[in-house]
Amino acid sequence: MAYIEPAPIKDKENPFESMMSRFNIAAKALGLDDEVYNVLKTPAKQVIVSLPITMDDGSIQVFDGFRVIHSNILGPSKGGIRYDMDVHLDEVKALAAWMTWKCAVVDIPYGGAKGGIKCNPRQMSAGEIERLTRAYTSAMVEIFGPDRDIPAPDMGTGPREMAWLMDEYSKAQGMTVNAVVTGKPLVLGGSLGRTEATGRGVMVSAMAAMEKLKINPYQATCAVQGFGNVGSWAAKLLEERGLKIVAVSDVTGAYYNANGININEAIDYKNNNNGTLEGYKGAEVIPGDDLLTLEVDVLVPAAKEDVITIHNVDKIKAKLIVEGANGPTSAKADAVINEKGIMAVPDILANAGGVTVSYFEWVQNRLGYKWTADRVNRRSDRIMKDAFENVYQASQKYNVPMRIAAYIVAIDKVAKTYKFRGGF
Repeated sequence: MAYIEPAPIKDKENPFESMMSRFNIAAKALGLDDEVYNVLKTPAKQVIVSLPITMDDGSIQVFDGFRVIHSNILGPSKGGIRYDMDVHLDEVKALAAWMTWKCAVVDIPYGGAKGGIKCNPRQMSAGEIERLTRAYTSAMVEIFGPDRDIPAPDMGTGPREMAWLMDEYSKAQGMTVNAVVTGKPLVLGGSLGRTEATGRGVMVSAMAAMEKLKINPYQATCAVQGFGNVGSWAAKLLEERGLKIVAVSDVTGAYYNANGININEAIDYKNNNNGTLEGYKGAEVIPGDDLLTLEVDVLVPAAKEDVITIHNVDKIKAKLIVEGANGPTSAKADAVINEKGIMAVPDILANAGGVTVSYFEWVQNRLGYKWTADRVNRRSDRIMKDAFENVYQASQKYNVPMRIAAYIVAIDKVAKTYKFRGGF
């Protein structure tokens, strides 16, 4: 079978190679044939656009915009749009593939996509960001669509940008099309429960894993790296279920309190302090990287990719890692985690609560009907629990770690669907 040798891995791994190295192991375990392997490793569509934008000072700047559709075998493709200076094609390709596996693992009828614009939104006015978002939507009007490709917010974007995207797309169609995008403001057809959905999924995955490992939540300690939307919600919901959150971190550093941090208090402090924990008095400041190597039962990396690497993995003492961020563990670090007997609930499973509730938003838009927050939470919890159980069973059956098991479950679903549809 035609396996690609991943390129030699440098300190910062190429995200596409990182994804492919795991994909290859899972494909081998499944005995995937060459035809399906080659279809699934290659993105279905890659779109690059140049966007000339009039800036506030009257000058014209040209921005690069990307949209990669990795797969539409299971249904319309789904994936976020990020605004960041580090956006490049390899990253977008890897994230699009991850979305394919993420949707398949939680068994929702979507393929995977990802988009991005190379820009620094922090140095742009609201007007400039609006013109950029509308120009990008206009350039992608043939790509996007409620039955074709459904974007969502990602790094550097939020409900405001999704509202502009929906409006621009709707103008081109001559009618309001709510279902073209998810992560919208509630008044535009956004879903209740969407804000906390990813963090809630992390909590559900952590609780399911703790049950398997026989860790009592009322006697367990936890450290959460990243205190943005995902990390703060995961910390809050885990604390509510009895865990003692002894450390959290954000861009200003890590904050440690052996007796447990009061998460609601920390969230209030952050909200009233320009969105950071700087100066927070409920814990002592420790070096940011030390959070990952604390003696805790549960570690939740919910900040950025490649934080658990070959350089620090041997110092990790947690019994359970639940990945709130995308790609927080480098492929080379996987082997050490497995040797140490640490269970790692992978990103494509643990943080799939977000795309699950995005799917609910799309369903509600298609029905022209709104669900209660209770119904959204109940249904997403059930989907996350079932997905965890399926992946756990696959890990037992194939005798592989949870990460490879998640890829096996996802690839198997997409491959079977491809076979039934008949390819070309």
